[in-house]
Amino acid sequence: MSRTPAPGVVTDTARLVRDAAGEDRGALWRLAEPGRQLDSNVIRLAPDTGVAGHVEPDLDVLVCVVGGGGQLETADGRQDLAPGAVLWLPHGVRRSLTAGPDGLCYLTVHRRRAGLTIASAPAEAPAPAPAEAPASTPASASAEHGGGEAACLLHLVCPGCGRLAQESGARFCSRCGEELPAA
Repeated sequence: MSRTPAPGVVTDTARLVRDAAGEDRGALWRLAEPGRQLDSNVIRLAPDTGVAGHVEPDLDVLVCVVGGGGQLETADGRQDLAPGAVLWLPHGVRRSLTAGPDGLCYLTVHRRRAGLTIASAPAEAPAPAPAEAPASTPASASAEHGGGEAACLLHLVCPGCGRLAQESGARFCSRCGEELPAA
């Protein structure tokens, strides 16, 4: 028998902003109620940092600024952000966020995605002898990855929300702003 989640207050953004004063950055809160159709986070960006330009290809995102200030940049220009501003970021639109001198705290809301799953690797064929390695494969890559295995992408998986970064050089998650693990 499944239980319908009860409606109610899930967090207090004013308290989150107050308690996060002086912290660097990261997810301050995540919606975690079972059976939900939405995902939501409260993100804090440290003063004068940002979320690099990126495109969310699948989901529209609603953003509500709850503390600090900064700027949103899109192809249409820059917009100043202050507490109370509510932004709609349609999927497919390139955007970046920059925190001002007091940092930037914002709430994001979007449709929930299926979670990232880790499955067993398919059975591997025997690795070719070193002399058979393709000329375009650097020797260090061949040795490091066991003769041609795919490179590990764990450094591109966000520890906060589980999203795989789209850009190989990404330093921050384009969904929640969390810093990605060091490569």
